[in-house]
Amino acid sequence: MNNGVQDGFNTLVVLGAWTLWKARNDMVFNGIIPRVDRIFILVHEESELWILAGAKGLGALYSPVTTGK
Repeated sequence: MNNGVQDGFNTLVVLGAWTLWKARNDMVFNGIIPRVDRIFILVHEESELWILAGAKGLGALYSPVTTGK
């Protein structure tokens, strides 16, 4: 695996943990029941923001086919 893809995968793991933590906080503090499909959507939306912010290698995991652009 090249460095860009490895960096992207590592960033994706952190992003997944971050999103799960946010979903957990919503459940604990706001009483919102987490849904798996919504968490995947949030990971995708958040990843686009992280890419724009310059997250290392995350853009290497996405292609125009997967993003629809």
